[in-house]
Amino acid sequence: MTPVPEFGLQLPVQAQSTLFAQTWERDAGPAELAAVAQACDQHGFDFVGVCDHVAIPRERAAAMSTVWYDPVATLGWLAGMTSRVKLLSHVYVVPFRHPLLTAKAFATLDAVSGGRVVLGVGVGHLAGEFAALDVPFAGRGARTDEYLRTIRAALADEWGAGDVGQRPRPVQAGGPPIWIGGSSPVALRRAARLGDGWLPQGPPADGIAAAITVLRRERAAAGRAGEPFAISAGVAGYVGAPGRSLPDEYTVGKPGRLAELVRDHVALGVTHIQVRIPSRDHVELIDQIAAWASEVIPLARS
Repeated sequence: MTPVPEFGLQLPVQAQSTLFAQTWERDAGPAELAAVAQACDQHGFDFVGVCDHVAIPRERAAAMSTVWYDPVATLGWLAGMTSRVKLLSHVYVVPFRHPLLTAKAFATLDAVSGGRVVLGVGVGHLAGEFAALDVPFAGRGARTDEYLRTIRAALADEWGAGDVGQRPRPVQAGGPPIWIGGSSPVALRRAARLGDGWLPQGPPADGIAAAITVLRRERAAAGRAGEPFAISAGVAGYVGAPGRSLPDEYTVGKPGRLAELVRDHVALGVTHIQVRIPSRDHVELIDQIAAWASEVIPLARS
């Protein structure tokens, strides 16, 4: 069993919103994306994540860009060039697609990857994108809840969704775990009651500790307090001296300082750390992945 916490990375290049993409990603492509994913696999990171948008409205393109690789295609491609790292959709927009399409895609992905998939999901937020797909924006939360039940049933059993069957079957018993994204009160309730884990989408209004308290309360109310549940949080850090100034959000310095930051999160109940690393190119990012793996992660787990 992998020691708590597990560590992962939202992969670069495949999603290029100005909120989080590094400058070098604009001129990068599949080669750099593959190299970073393989570095995570080789250095013992536990998971890598990719995002989901289908079509960005023109009025949002300047801030969000239109570069968003398809998550299932990307994770399937990465499954063939990695051997152990888990493959996370962070997050797949459930109401965009019929639930049987989602179940088929992620059952297949789990089968071809040898059981390495985590299905991270969300409700979506761009009204213009829903309109482009001819999907109602209103009521997407309720549809997400309904679709999740169908997805879970189809992943758990060949005939779980009714008088229709789906193969190939997932390798993981019961299907890939479902982690639910979002930081609003309704997203926390959805994660606690319908999910196997929680993925924050931006900082919760009252902080991570308060959000975890809500999750525990809601899971107890749903009779799920004793079930395994993943809680993810982001840690932004750079090992060593970056040779340049970095935004205040990044903790910079010796491995022990970063490990202590991780342990502070674990003490709150966090089980999965998503590392955010500033970089000037994919080579520096890979060097930092190696540094985290060899210097920070062992200290954080000790």
